[in-house]
Amino acid sequence: MIWDELLTFEDIKKDSYYIQHILWDMDPTKVMEPVIVQEGAKILCKDPIKGYVFYIETSGKKPELFLMMHKSNCYGETIAKIEEIPDDLIKEALEENRDKIKFGICPISEKIKIWLKKELGLI
Repeated sequence: MIWDELLTFEDIKKDSYYIQHILWDMDPTKVMEPVIVQEGAKILCKDPIKGYVFYIETSGKKPELFLMMHKSNCYGETIAKIEEIPDDLIKEALEENRDKIKFGICPISEKIKIWLKKELGLI
């Protein structure tokens, strides 16, 4: 999806399918890891990731919150930008997860997760 065509947070709120399939405990950096790994003499295939994952993009002019769709065929695509998130929550999450940032992708914090769930009417 082209950045100009991203869904909004309001679009996500209106479609229960997105909300029902959010992977709240998924570290978004895990989608960048190989799906086939070797452990000793064994070759293992990880279970596919399928659902929606929130992440903070850090490689732009300022960090921003996005929602990524990830399919079982290992294809991921950013589908929404969440502009309503308070900047202080993003800054705090970046500090908290400084050591977990990979390829410009930062996991969300527990505070962001709570904020999102409140905004989506889940709590």
